[in-house]
Amino acid sequence: MTQVETVSPGIKLSPQWMALARVAGGIALAASSGVIATLAFPAYEIWPLIFVAFIPLAIAQHRVLPIAWSPLVPGVTVGAYFSGQLSAGLADGNVAWFIQLWPVYVMVLIALLCWPGRRFHARTGYRWLAISFPLAWTAIDAARAFSGVDVLAGTWGNVAYALYEQAWLLQPLSIFGIFGAELLILVINFALAYAAIAALDRAWPPSDVPAIDMSVALRTLAAVALVAAGWVALSLILFDPQPGTLRVATVQSNAPIDAEEELQRVMTATRELGAKGAKIVVWREGGLKFDPLHERTDMLKTLARESGAYLAIGYRINEANGLRRNEAVVFSPTGETYGPYGKSHPGRFAGDQSDTGGTYKVYDTALGRIATIICYDLDFTDTAREMARRGAKFIAVPSNDVPAIATTHYTHLVFRAIENGLPLAKADSLFDTAIIDPSGRILARNVNNVTMAEAKAIVEARSLPTQTLIADVPLGHGDTLSVRFGDWIGWVAIVLALAGVGLRFMPTTPRRG
Repeated sequence: MTQVETVSPGIKLSPQWMALARVAGGIALAASSGVIATLAFPAYEIWPLIFVAFIPLAIAQHRVLPIAWSPLVPGVTVGAYFSGQLSAGLADGNVAWFIQLWPVYVMVLIALLCWPGRRFHARTGYRWLAISFPLAWTAIDAARAFSGVDVLAGTWGNVAYALYEQAWLLQPLSIFGIFGAELLILVINFALAYAAIAALDRAWPPSDVPAIDMSVALRTLAAVALVAAGWVALSLILFDPQPGTLRVATVQSNAPIDAEEELQRVMTATRELGAKGAKIVVWREGGLKFDPLHERTDMLKTLARESGAYLAIGYRINEANGLRRNEAVVFSPTGETYGPYGKSHPGRFAGDQSDTGGTYKVYDTALGRIATIICYDLDFTDTAREMARRGAKFIAVPSNDVPAIATTHYTHLVFRAIENGLPLAKADSLFDTAIIDPSGRILARNVNNVTMAEAKAIVEARSLPTQTLIADVPLGHGDTLSVRFGDWIGWVAIVLALAGVGLRFMPTTPRRG
């Protein structure tokens, strides 16, 4: 006779169907965590969700799925989350199909790494639940950023980026960096999940694993709340926006098909910005198809002199000897030229190349020490930090994005600004341009949130005029603990995560609540 289980009045399921229902429900909960986290980001902007998004993940892993299936939960969640963060951008970037499957690789990797997780937490009475997965996730994110491997996307997808509009809450980045913020966000999630599972255990005591002691869960939650309150208090103390003293501007040409037409558009806009008092004007990445230090140099020097502004200009050329150059130079209104700076982190997976990167140049000017970085450089923490260490007080950021990342890419500059105590101005070809002050406030932005097809139509029809931004920013100082000590929280997370892997193989006695 087949055994049945009653799941609600009038509904009976066999053990096999009950197990299938648990698997389906657990997978759905896991996927919901990825969806909820996605809603915290542009274009949805429900940023408080990032503090609770991963509670369903923990519940699904530790109480819904059968233990043999539980490793799937973190993989499904992280895979769903990174699909929302990266898939459209990879498709727009015309990268190879196997690279577009990046979220799938992440899903499989996380599932394998979490294989012993359920049993480990049951054996240890769940005392590490609030910290183990947050440490592991932060360690993985730090490792892919530290590796410098372009296909690993730098800091792209870091959960802390959901808070980009909340400069008042992000000031401790100057001490703990982006990985400190990420770790805290994840610990808050899992401390709340710890308490939620304890409440579920009171209502439906588990039969195959130890129940979580509610008093222990609440003490853990209180400790995490105290740390979070300390972060908020420190941020409010550090948040001290200064008035702007340097007028900077950006040009978004919106005409990247014909190089000469684009150049004329940008030159006209630069003269207009100079008349408005701009002292630095940033052009986009790869806008020029020639080396401005050797071709049409006098024309650009004249433009800088007439506009009274320093011009940060991006250009891209492939030389006959095979050298590929994605670089930026600066022209001064008094005739000096600075550079070139070669892009340190080209997106080779998307066809971008730069053979001249790795040298961090900072220029002494009448305005103070300024530097340039280029596009994908801003997704790694090291490039802007190296410029700050060399005394930069302002960073110009030429870029050339794809439409799928228009609402998100410029937001990363908020974090680079606070980490390094520097203002930055990003000029794009068509999609996202912004000016950020050293406290992380977005002083000006222009985002054209369009599809790839719409972008092509705009360019071909010349239907969108050149767009400019202008704002007054204070010069930065570049003297933060994040500049001095780098991503130290990321390294701590890596060390502790590796120690945790060893801990999982140590014999323990489970604690029962």
